[in-house]
Parts: sequence; C-alpha cells; structure tokens
Amino acid sequence: MKASELRGKSAAELTKELEELLRAQFSLRMQSATQQLTNNSQLAKVRKDIARVKTVMTQSKRSA
Repeated sequence: MKASELRGKSAAELTKELEELLRAQFSLRMQSATQQLTNNSQLAKVRKDIARVKTVMTQSKRSA
C-alpha cells in the first residue's frame, strides 16, 4: 500500500482501513505467539501500513 493511494481516500475509508489493519496485526501476533506464523515479515509490513495510514490521517487533519 502506498501513501499516494491513501491520500485519495476519505476520512471514513481511512478509518475503516486502519481497523482492518489492526485486526490483521492482532491475528498475526496470535499466530506468532502460537508458532503458526510462517512469514515473519508480514508482521512488519502490517505495522508499517498502520503507520502510513495514521500519518495520512494526521496530515489530512492538519490541512483541513
């Protein structure tokens, strides 16, 4: 997911995207805790996507 893609979304869409990413992060953390996670890089990718969404949300609030 790119920041340029996120900038085109509305605040409601960004909030929904953030909720989905947080659920995915929780699921990956549980898989990691139970030794079921095969690709550990997925966790870092989701964490970075969450940061991107939060950054775009903050930027849009400041410009509005």
